[in-house]
Amino acid sequence: MKQQRKTRGRDLARFGFLGLVSAAVLFAVAQLVSAFFAVSSAPLVAMGSVFINLTPPWLKDLVIGLFGTNDKLVLFLSLGLVAAIVAVGIGLLARRSFGWAAGCIVILGAVISVAVISRPATSLADITPTLVGVVASLFVMRALVNAAWRVEKAAVGEGPGADVERTASRRIFLFGTLFTVVGAGVVAGIGQSLATVRNVAVAAREALKLPAPRTSAPALPAGVQVDVAGMPPFVTPNDDFYRIDTALSVPDINPSDWSLRIHGMVEKELTIGFDELLASELSEAYVTLTCVSNAVGGSLVGNAKWLGLPIRDLLARAMPQPGADMVLSTSIDGFSASTPLEVLTDGRDALLAVGMNGTPLPLEHGFPVRMVVPGLYGFVSATKWVVDLEVTRFADAKAYWSTRGWSDHGPIKLASRVDVPRAFAKVASGKVTMGGTAWAQTRGISKVQVQIDDGDWKDATLGTEASVDTWRQWSYVWEGGSSGNHSVTVRAVDGKGKVQTSDKADPAPNGASGWQRIQFSVA
Repeated sequence: MKQQRKTRGRDLARFGFLGLVSAAVLFAVAQLVSAFFAVSSAPLVAMGSVFINLTPPWLKDLVIGLFGTNDKLVLFLSLGLVAAIVAVGIGLLARRSFGWAAGCIVILGAVISVAVISRPATSLADITPTLVGVVASLFVMRALVNAAWRVEKAAVGEGPGADVERTASRRIFLFGTLFTVVGAGVVAGIGQSLATVRNVAVAAREALKLPAPRTSAPALPAGVQVDVAGMPPFVTPNDDFYRIDTALSVPDINPSDWSLRIHGMVEKELTIGFDELLASELSEAYVTLTCVSNAVGGSLVGNAKWLGLPIRDLLARAMPQPGADMVLSTSIDGFSASTPLEVLTDGRDALLAVGMNGTPLPLEHGFPVRMVVPGLYGFVSATKWVVDLEVTRFADAKAYWSTRGWSDHGPIKLASRVDVPRAFAKVASGKVTMGGTAWAQTRGISKVQVQIDDGDWKDATLGTEASVDTWRQWSYVWEGGSSGNHSVTVRAVDGKGKVQTSDKADPAPNGASGWQRIQFSVA
């Protein structure tokens, strides 16, 4: 009896594993074929995008709070785990009925196909990779199921030659499975490589030479970077700039095919192409961007030099009609943001950006064109891969996150953080040099104060202000105290004299607030 249970367990494991292998074939083959179709035709990308659209705000906030810019990796791993569990279940079902298992594979393919065609910029033809993957998966599962049954029957065989039959059957199953797994990996790798090679946006970006701006950004004054070891650079490198968006795969946009439509409550509808945009009177500006999901003291904030066309110039050509109060910007991947019309026309450096820190926009930051708007959180302003601007009213239209319970205006709150020392750091006794960053875009920073333990508030030394639209660094030298555990709290005052509130608020629905307090110890 014990031997029978052991044999049965091995058989179940064998069928569960072949389910995993069959699923791997489906996704690998689909990945290969998707290189010749839209980016969103890849099954995991399509399913992940649908999942993001269905994610409630509290869960999105939790994931970003826990994993930051690794949120997409976590999503892919979660989807992979779910797919693996489903695949094992289908494999076990195949032991009872191959027909039922095959039916589950077909249903899975249908679900993926619906996810694919639900994505913007996809067509019915883009379900082809999934269909090819389903056929390949069924073929492999049929072959492996036959081999697994041969092993199972050989295990109970008796008489001369039974041992030879068992050994041969196991080898056929094992080598067949190994060959399939390796083949699926190779196919997936080739598919990813082909997708990279065929990505026209990569080649177009590498060949693009940005024009000189008509209005250059003023040179950064001396002293914007405070002299404190461990402080982040005043200008955030492109590779280090935070990325939070809803796109699981970066859209592959050929600039020669890109266009932006301005329509809605306007006197004159416009469409502008990339060449016309580059030939316009472009401006440069240093602007600090902030994600609404940034927690108090968080890192989802960055400062860069942007090159682009002032959006107010385009809107002036379109001539918004009386009563309009919002511009709904839409990305090629379906994301949308609600930006107050007043903000885009009040003279601030709200740009239709094509460049970032002297280079064409990185693909993951919106190439070829994105929006950059000082003073608003990104979820209501910083639309990447933007292709549509609809002049409308807040009463008539809702943006992506507004329909999920978030604010539809999103002005950035006054904030500050401690960058040095890090939380729970151990510092040497004597003078302790501290440093950090504060921001209040469009209002600027006039003062930063720190509090050691529960002592009095002390003024920090401010770095030079570059502009009211950028963050401002600060430093403070603490003469030191007794060894042991200590804390430092920071707060800022904006250019209008408003003191940063101590009231704590979560990121949802319109940004976090409160003072950051970190613990450190003196040796």
